[in-house]
Amino acid sequence: MTLAELIEVLGGKLVQGSPEILVAGVDDPKLANGRDLVFAEDASSAATALAGGAAAVVVKPGCVAAFREEPCAGIVEAKEPRLWFARAAKLLALPHKPTGIHPTAVIGPHVELGEEISIGPGVVIEEVTRVGKGTRIEAGAVIGPYVSIGEDCHIYSRVTIYRGTTLGNRVIVHAGAVLGADGFGYVRDPSTGAYTHFPQQGTLVIEDDVEIGANSTIDRGALAETRIRRGTKIDNLVHIGHNCDIGEDVILVALTGISGSCTVGNGAVIAGQVGLGDHAHVGPGVILGGQAGVLSGKTVTNEGLKPGTVLWGTPARPLKQVLREQATLARLARRPAKPSEQKD
Repeated sequence: MTLAELIEVLGGKLVQGSPEILVAGVDDPKLANGRDLVFAEDASSAATALAGGAAAVVVKPGCVAAFREEPCAGIVEAKEPRLWFARAAKLLALPHKPTGIHPTAVIGPHVELGEEISIGPGVVIEEVTRVGKGTRIEAGAVIGPYVSIGEDCHIYSRVTIYRGTTLGNRVIVHAGAVLGADGFGYVRDPSTGAYTHFPQQGTLVIEDDVEIGANSTIDRGALAETRIRRGTKIDNLVHIGHNCDIGEDVILVALTGISGSCTVGNGAVIAGQVGLGDHAHVGPGVILGGQAGVLSGKTVTNEGLKPGTVLWGTPARPLKQVLREQATLARLARRPAKPSEQKD
C-alpha cells in the first residue's frame, strides 16, 4: 500500500516524503528495509527510527522537527503512533488464501460450512455445527456438536470447543484452548461428605473480536451462560469459571483465575496471576495489579479514585495504600522492643 492509502484509512498527516511511497510491511527500526514502516513515540526513538533504512516512520506530532534532514523517506504524524502502526500492520498483512477441507478432516452430518474456509489435517467437526465464511480451523482441532463459529475466525491447532458453544465473528483462539467445558460445580452431602456433580448444561458465548490465548480455559454456564463480550483479549493460561460475565474490551493477563459467577466490567485490566473468588465483581475500568486478589462475594470499583489507579494486594486496594501499610509494618518491625515485650 502507499502512504496515501494508509493515511486515507487510518488518518494522520504526511509531513515529509511522497504520498506514493510504497510500504509492504512493518519492522523494528534496526531491522527495517526500504519497504518497511516503523514507529516512534518520543524524540529519542524518532531519531533512531529516522536514521534507519525504513520507507516511512509514524511519530507523534511535533517530535521530529529536529530530525527532518535524516534519510528516512516518509514521515507520518499521528496522535497514537503505536496504535497507527498496529492497525497498519493488519492492513499490510498478506491475505490468507483459503485451502478448503483437508482430506483427513472428519465432518459430521448436517454441518454448515461457509465459503472460503480452511479446515486443516485431522480436524473433527461434529454434527449440526456451523462454520462461517473465511474461517480457518487448523490441524487437530475438535469442534463439538451444535457449535456456531462466525465469519473470519481463526481456530489454531488442538483447540477443543465443547457442545453448544457460540463464537462471533473475527474470534481468534490459540492452540490448546478449551472452550465450553463443564464448570467445577459440586454439591456436598453433609451426612456422608460425598460430592455430587451439579448440572453443567448451560452455554458459552464468545462475542465478536475476542482473542483467547494458548491453553486458556473458559467453562460453560451451569444452567445459564458464560459470556465473554466484544473485544476482550485473554492471554495464555487464563481460567474463567462457569456463569461469568466478562465485559467489553477487558484485558486478562496470563495465569489469572476467575471463579464461578464473577462479573468484570467494560475496560477493566486484570494483570498476571490475579485471583477472583466466586461471585466477585470488578467494576468498569478497574486495574488490578499482578497477584492481586478479590475475595468471594466482594466488589471492587473505581468509585472515589483517580482514573488509572492500580489496585493491589489481597484484598485488592489502592497501591499507594498498600505501600503505606507495608512501610508502617517495616517501621514497626525495626522498633526496639519495650522491656515488657522482651522474652524472659
